[in-house]
Amino acid sequence: MSKHWYDQQTIYQIYPKSFNDSNHDGIGDIPGITAKIPYLKQLGITTIWLNPIYQSPQVDNGYDVSDYYQVDSSLGTMTDVETLIKTVHEHGMYLIFDFVLNHTSDQHPWFKQALADPQSKYRDYYLWQDPAADGGRPNNWGSFFGGSVWAKDPAGGPQYYFHLFDKRMPDLNWKNPAVQQAMRDVAEFWVEKGIDGLRLDAFIHLAKADFRQTYPNRTGDSTPIISDMFYAHLPKVHQYLHDFVAVIKAKHPDTYVVGEASSADPHLMVDYTTPGTDECDQVITFRTFADDNTQDDPSFSDTFQPRPMDVTAYKQNTVGIQAALADTSLPTLYWNNHDMARVATRYGDPDYPQASAKALATALYLQRGIPIIYYGEELGLTNIRYHDIADFEDQTVPTFVASAQAAGKSKVEIMRMLNQTHKMAGRGPMQWDNTVYHGFSDHLPWKHGDTDDMNAQAEIADPDSIYHYYQQLLQLKQCAPFTNGQFIMLGSAEQLFTYLIDDGQKQAAIVCNLSAQAQTYLLPFVGGKVLLVQGGATYRGRQVTLPAWSSLVVKSA
Repeated sequence: MSKHWYDQQTIYQIYPKSFNDSNHDGIGDIPGITAKIPYLKQLGITTIWLNPIYQSPQVDNGYDVSDYYQVDSSLGTMTDVETLIKTVHEHGMYLIFDFVLNHTSDQHPWFKQALADPQSKYRDYYLWQDPAADGGRPNNWGSFFGGSVWAKDPAGGPQYYFHLFDKRMPDLNWKNPAVQQAMRDVAEFWVEKGIDGLRLDAFIHLAKADFRQTYPNRTGDSTPIISDMFYAHLPKVHQYLHDFVAVIKAKHPDTYVVGEASSADPHLMVDYTTPGTDECDQVITFRTFADDNTQDDPSFSDTFQPRPMDVTAYKQNTVGIQAALADTSLPTLYWNNHDMARVATRYGDPDYPQASAKALATALYLQRGIPIIYYGEELGLTNIRYHDIADFEDQTVPTFVASAQAAGKSKVEIMRMLNQTHKMAGRGPMQWDNTVYHGFSDHLPWKHGDTDDMNAQAEIADPDSIYHYYQQLLQLKQCAPFTNGQFIMLGSAEQLFTYLIDDGQKQAAIVCNLSAQAQTYLLPFVGGKVLLVQGGATYRGRQVTLPAWSSLVVKSA
């Protein structure tokens, strides 16, 4: 594989509304991000990824864009963005923007014009379908946000429009060349502003199957069913993606393109990232994770039931991705993002909060690939804890609640499950210090609930903190053999995660105990230099002794 600037990056994902509030209105903003660039530089971050900052009604916190060329006023101004770009580059870092190309807001001028004038060219910017023969929805495809993908024309016309997500987020018609050109124009605008890359949101959904198809079900009724095979990974996606990326790369060849391919298996990951195809440089898949569902309660919906990690299945998923991409592209390495609960809450051990956070980081970020760290993860930040069902702002939550209540679960039990598993609880404010609202703002944050006490100020002052461990880990990531080494999974007991990184000259063994039970392990070589250790792990000769949630990184002699 050819080498690019982005092959050695450590990415830090910032949810702008939740990172740092500079004007104290309770909402994080762009000047607040700019102020914290030195903090990120000190941590060892080299690239920053911002969730959407475009003008938006904020139905889906910025993923519903009403104007791609404007900055949402709650976050700042174009001048603020220009200052951020300049500051990031002055610190020798890079900046990538989330780019929403599957859909817009229903408040976008294109959609407004499509409603106002069915003969307008903008009607064909979106996906419309006549009713079914019975006058109802065109098919039974289900939306990811609950209910049908079809919503009736709000202007009173007979047709339905397609929305894979919220009904206020209509999907764009990528079959229309004008749409393709419009989205390329937007991307080029921001790249020419100075950003270094794009994270392509939901690009796997750009192509849809024939709308006349209905997913078969046992009852034969029209109950919406999530029918991913009709709107994910269809062949046309490759053409749309290539045509989009090729134009940008022709003018700006160093632009980094990472695509969100949430349901991509290893073979699809290869397809999207094969060099020379002008598609993605890397992709982000959710197929890495593996939860143990053997303890699920079958008496109610499993949607938000907490689950521990299935370590064996996680290892299998890791091997599959690493093996498939070994000669193609770099995997993206992440534990959490804005679409899931925080790793400290999801997989961390409350009896060993520091050690479990460090062990999980060691298991993942030294692998071959590009780390993507979710803001606050370097502190061991946990989910905030809400008190009301409405705080989750999710159309699918009431269905889960009704199911759990019918099974006899109390509100306390239901809230505990939701707070452990829901993505919204993972979007709480960054915790900077021990002052009011943890230094995020002087004003009540836009998202608030009960929190744990960790904060950046305290952890920077503590040499044994999670923050300092992340700092050491990221420094190590920039050294041989981790810069160019291949990933080799080693055999081990179920709760151990063990692997080699081998660059042909040196190799390093990474041994992690992902459990509260003490473990032992035999290294594949004798001797060597300890590069990183935590949790009381020790070794003599080849034998490693691992207390609960401990880890060891040792380089061959």
